[in-house]
Parts: sequence; C-alpha cells; structure tokens
Amino acid sequence: MRVENQTRVAEFLLLGFKDLQSFRIPVFCLFLGICIMTLTGNLLIIVLVSTSHKLHSPMYFFLRHLSVTDILITATIVPNMLNVILEEGATISFNSCITQFNVYGVSVDSECLLLTVMSYDRYLAICHPLRYTFIMDIRLQYHLVFWSWFLGFTLTLCITTQLCMLQFCGPNVIDHVFCDLAPILELSCTDTSFFKLETVVVSVPVTFFSFIFIIVTYVSIFLTILRIPSTSGRQKAFSTCSSHLTVVSSYYGTLITIYQVPSRGHSANFNKVLSLLYIVVTPLFNPIIYSLRSQEIRAAFRKLIRKKGSET
Repeated sequence: MRVENQTRVAEFLLLGFKDLQSFRIPVFCLFLGICIMTLTGNLLIIVLVSTSHKLHSPMYFFLRHLSVTDILITATIVPNMLNVILEEGATISFNSCITQFNVYGVSVDSECLLLTVMSYDRYLAICHPLRYTFIMDIRLQYHLVFWSWFLGFTLTLCITTQLCMLQFCGPNVIDHVFCDLAPILELSCTDTSFFKLETVVVSVPVTFFSFIFIIVTYVSIFLTILRIPSTSGRQKAFSTCSSHLTVVSSYYGTLITIYQVPSRGHSANFNKVLSLLYIVVTPLFNPIIYSLRSQEIRAAFRKLIRKKGSET
C-alpha cells in the first residue's frame, strides 16, 4: 500500500462481489448489456427532444436533463464496476475515487431537484392550465434547470471538500462496487461524527423537502383530476403525469431503500445489490417508462427511423 505524505493512501481496492467464480462472466455480460441499453436509451431521448419540434415543451426539456443525470451515473460508475467484476476486485486511485463520488453525488442531487421541478410543471399544467404557458415560459425553464444543476453541484462540492480534508492512513479496502460515501468514511482514521452530521444537514433539504413538495403537488393534482366531470377527461389528465409519477416512485423508493433502511444486520453483498437498484436499474428504467407511456416520444422515434431510412 502506497502512502502520500504519510497520511493519505494513494489508492483504494474495490472488492466488488466476492465468490462469483463461474458466474463472473455472465454477470459481467448482464451489466454490460444494461449499460449499453441505458446509454442508448437516454441518448436517444436527448436526440429526440433536441430534434423533434413536437417535443419542444417544458416537460420534455426537463426530461432531457434528467437523461443527462442518468448518463452521468452510468458512465461514471458502471465501466469501473465492470472491471471490478471481471477482475474480482480492482484498484482505483484516491483522486479517481473522490471524483467518482463527486459526479455521482451531483447527479443524484440534480436528479432529485429535476424531478421536483417536473412535478411543479405537471402541477401548473393540470391545476392552472390557462396560466401554464404564461408562467412556465422559456426563461423560467432555464432558471429551474440552472438552479437544479447549480445546487446539486454546490451541495456535493461542500461534502467532497470536507471529505478531502479527512485523513486516510489505511486500510484501503472498500467492500463495495463503487466509491460511495459510507464505505469511504469507514476507512478514515479521522473522527467523522461531525462530518456525518454535516452531511445530513446538507442532504436533508434536497431529498426530504423535495419529496414533501412532490407529495403536496400530486395531492393537488389528484384533487383537481377528481373534479373533472368526464371519465375521458380524467384519464387524459392523469396520463400527462403518469410517467413522471412512475419515475418518482421508482427513484425515491430506491433511494429510501438504499440510504434510509438500516444496513446493520444485512450482509455486505445485500447492500451492494441495493446499490445496484440505483446505479444500474433506475437509469435504465427512466427512458423505458417514458418511451412506453409517451405517444409523442414514440411518434418522434418512428419519424426519426423513417428519416434515416429515406436517407439511406
């Protein structure tokens, strides 16, 4: 184990999934396939929203940025995780580990805020349809996206800066598939009690209050939908927010399972499997949901295929 300045380890060893043995190659191929589908699906949504005039609406503008967060999570974590699985453990430099955590944290926080923004967009569209275009103009859209990314970056940077100030004298073995905060803190030879408290203070406004805001907006949305007299009108109104509601349920359900359910008493492999729900399954789940439920995206995809076919 190399040491820098006698205090900080130069690299960490990610153990990944132990005892895969003969299942190593099938698991590698499975996650490689999911990674390719995730990147393809989210890139396709970005291309469709950027090129199709019918998708130039606030909802799809926010969806494009949501796809960017999913791409960042997948591209930052999964390739290195594949190497860890294939080699049955692999080293990662201290700086790369911190960078991986930072990009992951920015993506998680920004996605949380973007989902909140999308719930506000659906609230305006259903509860205040006559004022929707006036309120949700292009200037507000850019402001909401900017602040989602800016706050996600700033809050994560605060945690990352404090993390870099901790001492890591050894050991350097992380029993995980990527550089998440909790396993990194376990290796610090500095008292991390204040750091953990600071992390909670920084993280709660993003996750908890955003979740509460989404619940309040959807209560208002459902009450408005119930007041619509016709069944077809209620179905049409609900269909405009069903995709977002499904993504929110998947996102927060996974996040709460990973970070709120006590990990003590669970095996290390169980906690790793829970983490895979967010870093592998959710980024793939989002484009699938919107592709299946959105007629506009399906129509734009068919138009793109016909256009490419005619060019060839």
